[in-house]
Amino acid sequence: MTTAFVPKETRPGETRVAVSPESAKRFAQAKLELWVEAGAGLAAGFADEVFRAAGARIVGPEGWASAMVLKVQPPTAAEVSRMQPGAILVAFLQPHKELEVVGALRARGVTALAMELVPRISRAQAMDALSSQATVAGYKAVLLGAVHLKKMCPLLMTAAGTVQPAKVVVFGAGVAGLMAIATARRMGCKVEATDVRMAAKEQVESLGAVFITVPGAADMEGAGGYAKEQTPEFLRRQREEVGKRVAEADLVITTAQIPGKQAPRLVDAAMLRAMKRGAVLVDLAVESGGNCELSEAGSVVEREGVTIVGLANLPASVPQHASELYAKNVLALVKLLLDKEGQLAPDWNDEILAGCRLTHAGEIHHAPTAQALSAGKLA
Repeated sequence: MTTAFVPKETRPGETRVAVSPESAKRFAQAKLELWVEAGAGLAAGFADEVFRAAGARIVGPEGWASAMVLKVQPPTAAEVSRMQPGAILVAFLQPHKELEVVGALRARGVTALAMELVPRISRAQAMDALSSQATVAGYKAVLLGAVHLKKMCPLLMTAAGTVQPAKVVVFGAGVAGLMAIATARRMGCKVEATDVRMAAKEQVESLGAVFITVPGAADMEGAGGYAKEQTPEFLRRQREEVGKRVAEADLVITTAQIPGKQAPRLVDAAMLRAMKRGAVLVDLAVESGGNCELSEAGSVVEREGVTIVGLANLPASVPQHASELYAKNVLALVKLLLDKEGQLAPDWNDEILAGCRLTHAGEIHHAPTAQALSAGKLA
């Protein structure tokens, strides 16, 4: 029987775990022996006893010798050195940031499957961890914004008078943006949103928000439904068109990201100066450079009278549900690697496995990462 090890996450601030008690039961049904490191689920609210009751075995660091390792964050180089050559790793691997780890995985002969590289095709929807975690981030962004606002969100009619609803502007109507829109609407906010993909207009309006149309947005959708990298001219037009809405907004949420690249700069210092004093901006792209010029990763700062929330890894602030969703994504991908007897039998010609395979048999299989390594970017 194939063994899969779930270690405790060691990156600062990471509270999620790669399996949930419910997915642990599913692993047993798939005839896979699940080993969970002691304490791995505590930060997400899952005690060792719950995993044990679900059929998992609670182990120590010796689990790194398993045939498969399931994680949330990339491993450290030291953790890679504890893995068996030929083992399979499933995790968010951030190859554009973690070239040293990618090099260690290649040298160790580990087959690394990057959850963020799972193709956006219908058959892979159950494995789309980027979307599941973006859903959590979009939800939490609105809550953080509401906490820092100096006013309430909904329209209220009281004996003391009427309280007007908070005005919210959302940049980006992908998964995170749509969840932010839906959450803000549920809280009674008046919401407007903009996106470079005209296809997003119907989705935004279906949630009760107003879509801000920017001239030239029709051709900005790329492969897999992701936004293309915008031209400087389009970004200028977007700033002009959206700027007047931002100036009136109480809360601005920016979610625009381009996979593997620097996030587009959407809100500059001039736009911040035009915003109302006491307004709040939540930058969900802060880990990839930020959509706001003055965002600071991992911090909440006040600039030009505006509170800028640049907290990273928001899914980890909702670890129970974030872990449950991620665990389902991981389980769906792992089942693709197994035969009916629970033995590893991956078909590397499968479109999904070929798409997310980062390293295998001492080779890099992701072209942009291979190019970065060959260009000497690995220190």
